Amino acid sequence: MITLALAGKPNCGKSTFFKAATMAQVEIANYPFTTIDANNGVAYVRTRCPCQDLGINGCGNCTGGVRFVPVALIDVAGLVPDAHKGRGLGNQFLDNLRQADAIIHVVDASGATDAEGNPVDPGSHDPREDIRFLEHEMTMWVVGILGKHWPRLQRQAQQRTFDIIDGVADVLAGLGITYEDVKDTADELGIDLRRTGEEDLEPFCERLLQRTKPVLFIGNKMDTATPEMLSGLKDLGAVPVSAAAELAVRMAADGGFIEYVPGDPSFAIKPETNLSAQQRAGLEKIAVLMAEHGGTGVQGVIDRAVYELLDQIVVYPVEDEHHYTDKQGRVLPDAFLMRRGSTPRDLAFRVHSDIGEGFLYAVDARSGMRIKESTELKDGDIIKIVSTKK
Repeated sequence: MITLALAGKPNCGKSTFFKAATMAQVEIANYPFTTIDANNGVAYVRTRCPCQDLGINGCGNCTGGVRFVPVALIDVAGLVPDAHKGRGLGNQFLDNLRQADAIIHVVDASGATDAEGNPVDPGSHDPREDIRFLEHEMTMWVVGILGKHWPRLQRQAQQRTFDIIDGVADVLAGLGITYEDVKDTADELGIDLRRTGEEDLEPFCERLLQRTKPVLFIGNKMDTATPEMLSGLKDLGAVPVSAAAELAVRMAADGGFIEYVPGDPSFAIKPETNLSAQQRAGLEKIAVLMAEHGGTGVQGVIDRAVYELLDQIVVYPVEDEHHYTDKQGRVLPDAFLMRRGSTPRDLAFRVHSDIGEGFLYAVDARSGMRIKESTELKDGDIIKIVSTKK
C-alpha cells in the first residue's frame, strides 16, 4: 500500500488533517508536540468508478460513481529547526519518514505559529519561511547518514571492483533508495561520486530526496489566513486547505446531518435534519468557504500526492471479463494503485506472486481483446490475468 506522511512544525494542523482524512481518534491540542508517537491510519484517494461507463447499477464498491482506494497515512511528530541534530523529536520524526513514498508538508497559512510551533499573533510569522525548512532538515539528515560512511566508501572506491553507486544505495537502502535512484541523481547533476568530498554531499542528497521523497506543500488554516498570505504560498506551489472545515463536514455527514462525499466542492444539509441555530450557522460558514475555494482541499491534496507526485493510476483486476467479476461474482471488487507505465505482468505480481510467475497473457475487459504483457496499462483499465497458477 502507498504510504503518505504528514510533516511540518508542531501546531500547524497535521493532527487535524490526519483526523479529517482518516476519521481516526487522535489528540488535537494547541501546543507543540501533541503528537509524540506517529499516528497511523488509512486515507483514501478518489477516482471515478468504471461501473458508470459500463452501465452497471450498484457495483457495491462506490458512492454515486465515486470510488475510494485506500492509502496509508502517517501523522508524525512535529519538526523544529536543527531536528537533524536531534533537537526536539527530530530523530524520531525523520526516522518515521523512512517508510513514506511521498510527504505532505503542512504549513500554517495563518501565520499564527512561530518557527518552533508556538502560538503567536495571527499574521506575525511569514509561513513562506516554513517551506524551505523541511527540505533542509531532511537533506541534512541524509547528509549525516551518508557522511558517517563516506570515508569508508571513498577508500573502497579506489578498488576497481567496487561500485560506489552500489555502496551509496546500500547505505541508504533503509530509506527506500535504490541503485537506479543514486545513479540517475549523480548523472543528472553531472558528478562523479568517487571524487566527491564529504563537504559536497548536500546538493546530491537534496536532489536525491526530491526524486525519492517528493513533497506536496499545503497551506492549512486557509479560513484564517489573509489573501496576501495565501497568494504568497500559492506562488511557491502550496495548496490552500482547511483541515478543520473538512473535519467538521465529515463529522456532520457521519452524524447524518448533511450529504457529503469527500472531495466534493459542496455539501447539502438534509431537510429533515434538526440542527441548532449554532450548528446551522457553522455549516453555512463552511459552505461559503468551500464555495470560495472549490472545497476544503483535504481530499484534493491526497489525490494530488498519489496521482501527480507518485504518478499512479487505478487498475481493476477481474476473473470474468464479460461480467467484470471475481470468482464469487462480486463486481469490480478490487482496485489497485499502480505506477504509470506498469504492465499486465506487473499487475499479475501485485495480485499474487504465484499469478505473476505463471503469467501467460491478459485480456482487456472493456474491449475483450488479448493484450501483450508489455502493454502499458491505462487509468481505469479492467484486466483479466490468465496464468498457469491460481
